[in-house]
Amino acid sequence: MRALFWVLLLAALAVAITLAARYNAGYVLLVVYPYRVELSLNLLIALLLIGFAALYVLLRVLAHALRLPDQVRQFRERRRLDRAAQTLVAALRAYFEGRYAQAEKAAADAIELKEHSGLAAVIAARAAHELRAFERRDSYLARSVYYRDADQTMRIVAQAELLLSARQYQEALAALERLPRKHTAALRLELKAQQQARNWDRAVELINQLERVQALDETQAAELRRYAIGENIARKARDADELREYWQRLGVRERQDFKVAACAARAFVRLGKCDEALALIGPGLERHWDSDLVALYGECVGSDERRQIERAEGWLRAHSTDPALLLTLGRLCVRNQLWGKAKSYIEASLSLDDSFAAHIELARLHDRLGESAAARTHYEASLRLAESELDPRAQLPLISAPVAAEPTQA
Repeated sequence: MRALFWVLLLAALAVAITLAARYNAGYVLLVVYPYRVELSLNLLIALLLIGFAALYVLLRVLAHALRLPDQVRQFRERRRLDRAAQTLVAALRAYFEGRYAQAEKAAADAIELKEHSGLAAVIAARAAHELRAFERRDSYLARSVYYRDADQTMRIVAQAELLLSARQYQEALAALERLPRKHTAALRLELKAQQQARNWDRAVELINQLERVQALDETQAAELRRYAIGENIARKARDADELREYWQRLGVRERQDFKVAACAARAFVRLGKCDEALALIGPGLERHWDSDLVALYGECVGSDERRQIERAEGWLRAHSTDPALLLTLGRLCVRNQLWGKAKSYIEASLSLDDSFAAHIELARLHDRLGESAAARTHYEASLRLAESELDPRAQLPLISAPVAAEPTQA
């Protein structure tokens, strides 16, 4: 539609010029001594128009010729950028497809094209790491000529992650120290490195920091924190004063965690500080009932064992079917020479759970009471249970022979 409009407009203009030229009888006299040139006005106008058009075309050709080197350079740059983008995409595709040798080669080609060379070098380093070519990996990461200032965080994070996967945690920590500001992914990497380095105090700090920014959910953070604190307790369990000081430094949330309290209680028991262990076990059981912790309660020899028995009997009202609690009460009664109650509690535990520990306790009690036949019966029962637990054949799955296919009817 637009082209038709211009055609009609030019046709109308041509008709108008033709009519104007037909009725135009003017002329132009040019005097250039000693010459006189007389031209019709129409011819002069035509010559001027032709000259203007020729001059315009000449100037356009000249301008294009002057711009030609820049256009060639721009064309070559666009072609280089396109090649670099295609090569980088090919490197990424090969890396995520698991074709690491091709990924490294494509990334190396992208580096040579000097476009996004930092990203290409990181891809090449990761691919070389997967190929266990650690010298090439380190070379890609070490050459600062590949990286601009904006690429430094990417390079450091990649280096730390690759070092961690090779269990070079000290080198990974040294790399992460160069970060001016650690984002969430860097904090996660540092947490892994600190766990491998067994720096549990710093690990707890990082867990709390990641939980505050919601990088860890509450359950995951609690498990990681519990493990780190447990490792710290195990490390400090060689000295009662050091263990006591560390326990007091823990926050209220950590001290109220029953698993952390159980870990600290076991450490105090090993150090012979049963009263301090009982001070942790009792409140821990009231917050969260745990049969293993109940068993530990029975192993503690406190300064007031009568009070221990009373407290355990108080728990019996809510947990009367817990065999661990009944066995614990039996052990406490044995230590206090309450033979009748001890026998009743242990037999009640056996009625709920035919356990090795309960048979042994009851056998020892019968020995003390001079009931040799009954003691022998329970020793034999405990031995049978021990043999069944230690028998390696019991751990092997039974594999039935394959059934041969029935022949088909011809």
